[in-house]
Amino acid sequence: MKIATLGEVRKELKTLESDELLELCLKLARYKKENKELLNYLLFEAHDESSFVANIKDEMYEGFENMNTGNLYLAKKTIRKILRLTKKYIKYSGNKQTTIELLIFFCQQLRQRCNIKESKVLVNMYDRQLLIIDKALGSLHEDLQYDYEEALNELRKFRSSIDHF
Repeated sequence: MKIATLGEVRKELKTLESDELLELCLKLARYKKENKELLNYLLFEAHDESSFVANIKDEMYEGFENMNTGNLYLAKKTIRKILRLTKKYIKYSGNKQTTIELLIFFCQQLRQRCNIKESKVLVNMYDRQLLIIDKALGSLHEDLQYDYEEALNELRKFRSSIDHF
């Protein structure tokens, strides 16, 4: 089966009536949980990005709170789960500022809640998030860049202190 291009899908959607579009959207939402979550974001949360970010931060905070710090394997597993959920929400938003805020929060929580010096995997995960933040920061307006640069520099200082051990 040949899949239509996005342009072809767009043309076809323009020819449909509003009731038919509604049915297609509902069918997509029923088909897969991720589609329903994206539709939920677009309909109810996209208009208020700051509360969306605050809700995600709360969810991340709870994940870090409930993390089993006694067992490094289970802690890494929980951290990966938190990061996977965070990246899913970042994908829904598509906003660079949201990306930076959530990843900075993730790195701060990781630094505070876990001794990442014990695990090369966690250090590498931390480094990757710093690179993603840095890349997203380059595409923001200069005023916003300055606001986030302080937090990023603090995260970098912590990272450089890890190398000294």
